[in-house]
Amino acid sequence: MSADNNIKYVVLLSIHGLIRGHNLELGRDADTGGQTKYVVDLAKALGKYSQVEQVDLITRTIVDEAVSADYAQAVETLSENARIVRISAGPDEYIPKEQLWDHLDMFYDNLTKWLNEQDRMPDLIHSHYADAGYVGAQLANLLGVPLIHTGHSLGRDKRKRLLASGLSSAEIESTYNMDRRIDAEEETLANADMVITSTANEIEEQYGLYNYYNPSRMNVIPPGTDLSLFHPPSGDEDLSFADQLPNFLADTSKPLILALSRPDERKNILTLVEAFGESRWLQEHANLLIVAGSRDDIRDMDKGPRTVLTNIMYLIDVYNLYGKVAMPKSHSADEVPKIYRYVTASGGVFVNPALTEPFGLTLLEAAASGLPLVATENGGPVDIIENCKNGELVDPLDRAEISTVLKKILADKEIWSQYAESGIQKVKEYYSWEAHVNTYEDKISGLSAKHETLPTSTPARARHYRDRALVSDIDQALLGNQEAIDQFSEMLKANRKNITFCIATGRRIDTALAHMKKYGIPRPDILISSLGTRIHYGNNLDEDLFWTDRIDHQWSGSRIRRVLDEIDGLELQPKVAQSEFKLSYYYDAEIAPATEDLISMLRKKDIAANVILSFGQFLDIVPLRASKGQALRYVSQRLDIPLNRMLVTGGSGADEDMMRGDTLAVVLKNRHDEELSQLVDLEKVYFASQPHAAGILEAIEHYNFYNL
Repeated sequence: MSADNNIKYVVLLSIHGLIRGHNLELGRDADTGGQTKYVVDLAKALGKYSQVEQVDLITRTIVDEAVSADYAQAVETLSENARIVRISAGPDEYIPKEQLWDHLDMFYDNLTKWLNEQDRMPDLIHSHYADAGYVGAQLANLLGVPLIHTGHSLGRDKRKRLLASGLSSAEIESTYNMDRRIDAEEETLANADMVITSTANEIEEQYGLYNYYNPSRMNVIPPGTDLSLFHPPSGDEDLSFADQLPNFLADTSKPLILALSRPDERKNILTLVEAFGESRWLQEHANLLIVAGSRDDIRDMDKGPRTVLTNIMYLIDVYNLYGKVAMPKSHSADEVPKIYRYVTASGGVFVNPALTEPFGLTLLEAAASGLPLVATENGGPVDIIENCKNGELVDPLDRAEISTVLKKILADKEIWSQYAESGIQKVKEYYSWEAHVNTYEDKISGLSAKHETLPTSTPARARHYRDRALVSDIDQALLGNQEAIDQFSEMLKANRKNITFCIATGRRIDTALAHMKKYGIPRPDILISSLGTRIHYGNNLDEDLFWTDRIDHQWSGSRIRRVLDEIDGLELQPKVAQSEFKLSYYYDAEIAPATEDLISMLRKKDIAANVILSFGQFLDIVPLRASKGQALRYVSQRLDIPLNRMLVTGGSGADEDMMRGDTLAVVLKNRHDEELSQLVDLEKVYFASQPHAAGILEAIEHYNFYNL
């Protein structure tokens, strides 16, 4: 890397799926596809770079008898400078990515805790997919380091395709948690310093659907291919995979048409089988080899893959393709390169007939192995075949076109050889991991110079209380029962030496202090005011100016006012409720748009901010990097108080992000309406039977807080 580049320690985040450094279970399910291979190969490639001291690929710990014990291993070494690190979050068992959303805050907190135990903090965070983007944006903001993001696939594009397939919006939301995914993608794009895509097509066709789409941050860096694994066949290689084929094929001497993908409807394998079944010439001159994941018993598979495989079998029967189509039950990841080489040796062709293909890593692997390509004209294959000049693009829904192009390549050995040789050479030129990392280095060079990392010094007035922290709002929390407030105050005095008392309020600092004085609430050690936009320490209320500078990122209160002041149902609150980084409105739910619509309005104006509705009638807008939860995690870092030793009280929606994750939390009985009811199933959230300060005292006893 260049001498002025400070990127030494890189953290890659890829949370879902099954990730390990060997024998990847590609195609096992929808979550274990190309992304898992990409991030493992990227970690290995970056680890070889002399200027990168350490690469950690961080994923989720999985302890489940249904999967390999490899996924429970805390640290797995990939090379001298690269490793996989697994962080616990949510249930031990393997769950789909759509069920991970409620556990991502815990993943973030546990990851932060793990990083605090390391010798140094990362210089760069690179998140992969929406779930990792959600975590990566928070982590990058907390640590003050650059964020790079790769989406792999995007929710808005997927929702568009699912709607086109006939699913309703309600069905899509219940199955895919699509709203949370898209919100996470929008926030990631608002925070990311750079977005890496595989193709130019991906930028306009997918990212262009987003409000925070910024073309200047988009960079095309195609994934690399491991050329030590994927290469043309040699004469003496053991291609043992071929031993399975006589079980399926009557004449194994014919060239093979290879399709290799997950058994996913979008991969469009059925159309390929139909094209083969409708072409007498293809049946006479070639065999069809379908490698679609692995299965023990098709009846035990999820409905989607089971339906695809069952329909393939139906088509084999309909077209009487017995002896002409092979669909082996299983293969290992280590066998995939040998499969490509066997098909090359047969004089065959690789086909990707997907309805759309974001990139097409298998196309590169096949090309590096010497196979001509026939691929969908929708997505990444357009760039690959344009660069490599090694095949033909087809309409994936046109069976006649697919069969015609296959015949053209298989029937003409000169064309076959030309495509094969061009693919081998051009993959080396455009798509090696060395080329990928060289471009990666060039793009990220200097990013770290734009960021300022978290101060290492502890605020002087807050040093003495480091053991544990009690965090409370004023309204809808402490206030409401003076006798309980007095008991609460006595408890604080008795435990003052080992409890940090923190107030986290939406009020401005002056009104917060006035209320505390009026009701006899002790002055806190930490005062987080104006919904997390200001932080003060100690009796002297020393302000954390580093935090103020941090949250000023992309903030424009005047632009927000111009948008919202024209909306019916919103009325600006008095000046006493406003502050430099907080705009506060009265919200009339019967007239004003839903908060989701207000967020969308701001995004469409390219305004990045947090919109918080509390008590059903108060709407606050604060900077993207500010909230009670983000401020509390920043304080946790600065004061070195672990989140799992912080007891946080809540009574309204504004408290929610403080209560998710690794903090101990209590929802008071006097919470507003049904706000915070969505936290009822979370392990570390206690619902008190008493209101106000009495509920806080109840939670202290419930958690045995003094004896943590």
